[in-house]
Amino acid sequence: MWKAFISYYKPHRNLFIFDMCCAFIVSISELFYPVITRNMINIYIPNKQMQLLLVWAIVLLGIYIMKAVLNYCMQYYGHVVGVRMQADMREKVFRHLQRLPFTYFDNHKTGVIMSRMINDLMDVSELAHHGPEDLFLSILTLVGSFILMANMNLWLTLIIFAFLPVLVWFAIKKRLRMNEAFTKTRVEVAEVNATLENSIAGVRVTKAFVNTEQELKKFHQNNKAFCKAREFSYKVMGEFFSGMNFIIDLLNVVVLIAGGIFTYYGWINAGEFVAYLLYVNVFLVPVRKLVQFIEQYQSGMTGFKRFQELMEVEEEQDRETARPLETVEGNIRFEDVSFTYEDGSEVLSGIELEIKKGTTVALVGPSGGGKTTLCHLIPRFYQIDSGKITIDGTDIRDITLDSLRGHIGIVQQDVFLFTGTIYDNIAYGGWQDGHEVTKEEVVDAAKKANLHEFIMSLENGYDTYIGERGIKLSGGQKQRVSIARVFLKNPPVLILDEATSALDNVTEIMIQKALEDLSRDRTTIVVAHRLSTVQNADEIVVLTDEGIAERGTHRQLLERGGIYTNLYQVSQGQA
Repeated sequence: MWKAFISYYKPHRNLFIFDMCCAFIVSISELFYPVITRNMINIYIPNKQMQLLLVWAIVLLGIYIMKAVLNYCMQYYGHVVGVRMQADMREKVFRHLQRLPFTYFDNHKTGVIMSRMINDLMDVSELAHHGPEDLFLSILTLVGSFILMANMNLWLTLIIFAFLPVLVWFAIKKRLRMNEAFTKTRVEVAEVNATLENSIAGVRVTKAFVNTEQELKKFHQNNKAFCKAREFSYKVMGEFFSGMNFIIDLLNVVVLIAGGIFTYYGWINAGEFVAYLLYVNVFLVPVRKLVQFIEQYQSGMTGFKRFQELMEVEEEQDRETARPLETVEGNIRFEDVSFTYEDGSEVLSGIELEIKKGTTVALVGPSGGGKTTLCHLIPRFYQIDSGKITIDGTDIRDITLDSLRGHIGIVQQDVFLFTGTIYDNIAYGGWQDGHEVTKEEVVDAAKKANLHEFIMSLENGYDTYIGERGIKLSGGQKQRVSIARVFLKNPPVLILDEATSALDNVTEIMIQKALEDLSRDRTTIVVAHRLSTVQNADEIVVLTDEGIAERGTHRQLLERGGIYTNLYQVSQGQA
């Protein structure tokens, strides 16, 4: 995992090297003060060498000014490295998310995914900056102080440094518990984010059903679990830091006693004793940085591990032999197709269906029969278990995903509009393959969707901001925006998944006219519960949980007197 983590430094290595150079100079400058102090006490003051005293005082002042500048560079450019690495990771994981299959999003909460992208990577950024810097500073300062102290008195130096293995042992001992605590905390933070995201998105439903208390209860449960996880992590951190600080305080006592004894017996002089006391403070700075590094390492690497777990989720893959679909006539064929969801529930089994180019085929039947699932198999949102689906005789698995989906337009019941303007949402249909959408194309698509006059009645026209998920538009207006989006895409294959079932009768008639215009000269698959909208289909397929039960035109199916007849009579209020 470290190798993968270090690879993200590569694009920013020049800035990182500069930061490490600053850290090197700062660590060296930390060693000057005790040496200069010792010389002042032992040489300059007893020999009344005032000139040298002032010279070294000025040198020390210069060192501190330089150190201040370098610390600024370390704080600024070091954090810049961390932020840029974080941005690279976030960019990479977002690109990865765009290529994950539908099944991943079916099984993972949006808030949890967001937490991995934001909260986890924030701690990774801090580790990326402070980790190498603190580790480098600590090692360099410890080595430098050991050499200088050993030159004064090796035995006293060994006594002081004997505490270092104790500190390291204690830190390693607590490492596993800290790792467990931080991992648990991240999981609970993700759950809190997921609950919060879900509650905010559904706040109108909550208010409509007066279920604020229920939402508060759900949030309280997740928040309480997070609080417990956080309390456990603080308990482990308390044990860690109290133990480390006790060992450090004990070290001060040992230096004072041992240094006093060495001075008493004349093994070191007064200046060296003072230098030792100062070096202990120099020695403690890298020790504290090492402690800080261990904390950041646990937090940062836990976040990076979760980032890696997400990056290791297998993306949607094209076969090596897959080729782009150049021209599409629209002949679609299902050959003995079966599909089962990950939970083991079989939805489709042995489906045989042919849809000829330019025709409209309607899928009707009771809920749970697999109508929407069958439609999702055509653009390969899900992968079939067995059988084959072909377009113009080519297995869709032999067509690149982007090319396949680029030739299919989908209008769903639950319309999703992006936060932004009406123009942006219509233009979304023409942005594939880097195409530059013109204002004329957007206006033409809006006119075809019977939306242009409504847009022009708005104060800001096409630049009207529609709110999050198009909340400022009515259901019919959102549906027409989605239809205009598909008009702009101009696909040869069209899927209408209950596109009018959530609309009132007046709006449905208006939308239906737009859909009929959209379907003209395209291979169209319609999923519908309102049978009045599919009576003119070239073929109607009745799909149940046992497969295709009936097929034929509206008139043929009524004459047969089977499932379709019953559905139709219910829709007409005759049953």
